Amino acid sequence: MPAYLLLAVAVLSRIVPHAGWWNFTAVGGALLYFGARRSWREMLAPLAVLMATDYFLTVYSYHFAFAWQVYLPTWAWYAMAMGLGRMLLSSRTTVARVGAGALLGPTSFFLLSNYATWVSGYAYPYPRTLDGLGACYLAALPYYRNDVLSTALVAGVAFGVPVLVRRMSAARTQMALAGK
Repeated sequence: MPAYLLLAVAVLSRIVPHAGWWNFTAVGGALLYFGARRSWREMLAPLAVLMATDYFLTVYSYHFAFAWQVYLPTWAWYAMAMGLGRMLLSSRTTVARVGAGALLGPTSFFLLSNYATWVSGYAYPYPRTLDGLGACYLAALPYYRNDVLSTALVAGVAFGVPVLVRRMSAARTQMALAGK
């Protein structure tokens, strides 16, 4: 249930206008959490929901024609982010592993999506030179920064709150046993 709730927050964080907070969404953290807590088969649901969200935003918010080919790198990254969560966080969740996921997820998206943007020239026609690639990555740095911050925040809360609740419950139990 928490994984699906986090998926709903991720979708809402993309749909609700957030000018000035470029790419500060719950998507990365939600995908890491979903991957760590659900089976491979269950990962189709968030993939489909986020694909539908991409369609909705492109057509109805940005008023662009939808070209599914443009989204293939993003959709592949959604699956990779869940795979990263599965690989790093399903068997053993530590602060270091959550931190690694919160850094690797946005970094892989930054590298993949901006390279794809540069290659395709779909929305932002950068020259097909090393300078053009550099300009593409440079223009995306504010988005990257906010993606790292939002992923760290969401993953920290998603993985940290259950640990905190368990520790508080154990402490309460110990105090009750000591008081008897």
